[in-house]
Amino acid sequence: MSTENLASRDALKKMTDLVDDIKFAMLLTALDTQPISAIPMTTKKVDEAGNIWFLSGLNSEHNANIVRSSNVQLLYSDPSDMEFISIYGEASVVTDKSILEELYNKKDDAWFTGVDDPNLTALKITPKEAYYWDTKENKYISLFKMGISAITGDNKDVGEKGKLKF
Repeated sequence: MSTENLASRDALKKMTDLVDDIKFAMLLTALDTQPISAIPMTTKKVDEAGNIWFLSGLNSEHNANIVRSSNVQLLYSDPSDMEFISIYGEASVVTDKSILEELYNKKDDAWFTGVDDPNLTALKITPKEAYYWDTKENKYISLFKMGISAITGDNKDVGEKGKLKF
């Protein structure tokens, strides 16, 4: 696996591509406590500045954790395509009505009573640093290459990994 560390625009593009592909993340809050608090979240969008957006309940434990400490970790994983990214960043709770309206859709009715629900907030995650693993191919091709490599002793490039700096 080759290492490709990226910065600025290249890092933003790589992160956006992976987040858009995977969509679901584990949001880790209260990073200074044990056990770390983790909850699954559905990504609503990655904006042009690279901020990652979610909808969240005002009275949720993770919102309370973010108010106490804004440092968060997002873990995205798609084992079927062998794509993974870990994003460290700073979170903020947003209540701006126009943002809530932009992010909200009918599927969110499972958790909220509409865009006017007083418990509805958005979470804005501003990435600071990330690390990714991406095979560039599906898992079967990657596993095949790993098997050939084990048999022949030749190192096969099964993808790339690297640090992303924003």
